[in-house]
Amino acid sequence: MAVGLLDLCEQYFGARDFYDVLNIDKTANEKQVKKAYHKLSLLVHPDRVEEAVKEEATEKFKVLGRIHSILSDNDKRKIYDETGQFDEDSEEVVMRNWSDYWRTLFKEITVQDINNYEKNYKGSEIEIKDLKRAYMDSKGDMDYILESVPFTSCEEEPRLHKIINDLIEKGEVPEFESFTKEDERKRMRRKRKWAKEAKEAERLEKMRAIEKEDAEKNGDLALAILNKNKSRASQADNFFDSLIDKYAKQAEKSKKATSSKSAKKKKA
Repeated sequence: MAVGLLDLCEQYFGARDFYDVLNIDKTANEKQVKKAYHKLSLLVHPDRVEEAVKEEATEKFKVLGRIHSILSDNDKRKIYDETGQFDEDSEEVVMRNWSDYWRTLFKEITVQDINNYEKNYKGSEIEIKDLKRAYMDSKGDMDYILESVPFTSCEEEPRLHKIINDLIEKGEVPEFESFTKEDERKRMRRKRKWAKEAKEAERLEKMRAIEKEDAEKNGDLALAILNKNKSRASQADNFFDSLIDKYAKQAEKSKKATSSKSAKKKKA
């Protein structure tokens, strides 16, 4: 049985009211609705999140698209405002490609756009709200908080700790020992994981830069598109191949070392 839109809103955004999800007033005009939708959809766009959270981000993205399609239609919005009702089973909603829908509404997002949004997001009421929700949902699990809140990393932990500790002191959230007395080994595992992911992201970024440079030199658009798609499809394979190669070499070295020791013992 399909989960209803309101249940999905509550599951992913902690609210059952469309206006609460978008964090706007019921009196918001069309431009304000579109702007709020744009801000939130940027954070969960499937093409702009890590692979580990892509599936959940896709579902959130669909929910936001359905909300916007209702609030941006004068007739549908009037019915929703007056009765709280909307067409859950609309064929138009079911068949819509939400990525295409998004692209028809907004210009292509650049790295500069994301960087600008990050600057405005950090320290904002929206970030604090996201932190509170992640903290409560996970009962203070910093791993979960870093995975759930946009633009966070291990380097951001001191700042995030300060914000959450202030919320605890104000009584806005309870104190969870998993947060205030986190095991040092868990913290170190997290740092190693993030360092590894950052290194891999840097490698992929260098690959993309090289491909872009090659495409510009060749001046062949078709080749550039082909290379880009090929790169996306093989990123995971290349990563795991490198790991296999790395550990295979380590195993080979270990094997040789063991053989060498055995040979020396026999001579002795």
